[in-house]
Amino acid sequence: MIINYAAHTYISKMNIGIIGLGDMGRLYAKAFAKAGYTVCGCDLPANRDRLEEELAPYGIKVLDSGSDVTRANDLIIYSVEADRLAEVVAAYGPLTKYGAIVAGQTSVKHPEIAIFEKYLPADSQIITFHAMHGPGFEPKGQKLILIKHRADAAAYDRMLELFTSIETDIVEIADYHEHDKIVADTQAVTHVGFESMGTAWKEAGFFPWENGSYVGGIDNVKILTTLRIFSYKAHVYSGLAILNPYARQQVKRYAISESELFKLMIKEEEEAFRQRIYRAREFVFHESRKPIMLNDTVMKEFSLSQKPELQKPNSHLSILSMVDAWYHLGVNPYDNLICQTPPFRLRLGIAEYLFKNEDLLEESIETALYDKTIRGDDLEFHSAVREWSAIIGYGDMEGYKKHFNEVQAFFKDRLEEGKTQSAELIRRLMME
Repeated sequence: MIINYAAHTYISKMNIGIIGLGDMGRLYAKAFAKAGYTVCGCDLPANRDRLEEELAPYGIKVLDSGSDVTRANDLIIYSVEADRLAEVVAAYGPLTKYGAIVAGQTSVKHPEIAIFEKYLPADSQIITFHAMHGPGFEPKGQKLILIKHRADAAAYDRMLELFTSIETDIVEIADYHEHDKIVADTQAVTHVGFESMGTAWKEAGFFPWENGSYVGGIDNVKILTTLRIFSYKAHVYSGLAILNPYARQQVKRYAISESELFKLMIKEEEEAFRQRIYRAREFVFHESRKPIMLNDTVMKEFSLSQKPELQKPNSHLSILSMVDAWYHLGVNPYDNLICQTPPFRLRLGIAEYLFKNEDLLEESIETALYDKTIRGDDLEFHSAVREWSAIIGYGDMEGYKKHFNEVQAFFKDRLEEGKTQSAELIRRLMME
């Protein structure tokens, strides 16, 4: 449920301490400070001079250690990498100020809650949150998930007040299990789909904007979202995929759907292929769903291609596979918009655009079954999905990061442009 607290009666502002002043930690530290809160934080000693220079204009103090942060603040936020959270909370959690609220900024709450319960004093109040956006967006107007785990009503009101004051779009979820199940779809599987596209293009040895099969509105969104994802750090995505207990089964289902569709394509079993696509369409895009309706004109504006006249049909196997996976998982992606990220909204939007356009869907089906010029690209995509699914299935955090960084290096010269254009594309499409 989305809550509007514009008329909320404000309580006295609490002091906020943030452990971990990376991209997201700094972003929220500045937002809280601008809203009138007293904010401090800490990070690695090597970063202190740079952080003091950046944060001093906001009145944010950089302290010596996490001990100083936890002992003195009413709200302590851990904004560190998911695979380092246990180590950091073990060191500073026991020193938490009596009755303080503790929150985490990780995107997967199962391990976070377990760590908090293990290391925090019994009097600590656990109210965690998840900002559904990256550091390229200000918190204002962005969805933010708030989860009350162990806290009294007054503490929860203070957290509502805090996030209302920075004008986030608050979504309350009562249980962290529900959060992680939704996020497995909106983030983990969404990222794997785009990461697989990037991997396929790298292995095929070409940039998609130079290939006629990837020119047009849907493919502009695919390319820019892929570049956006690879413009960030690998650890963000590895934690989302590997630490979320629901992500593995959903990624595996996506890989199964892609593999089964690909087999039908190469065997040219048209009747079975069509039945499967239409069955998934009926389930996911039922007339009762409120459509997103991405603007075709806007999508076509954002192209990295210099030769749009070379456009060729595309099978859109990545999108067909996602819709088939939603069907087999029994997932209504429109319900999951309460935890939407910009990439997820775009992914659902282009899936909707494809499946609700009869001519375009027919072109996609015919291309998938009979156009041999795209078959090699689809084979690379098939292999990439298998690779990512295996890495996540094995829980191979380092393998995930290595795989991610190799693809990132392939696109390195266009990542900044892609990030900038994708941000503008998201802004324009969200305004429609």
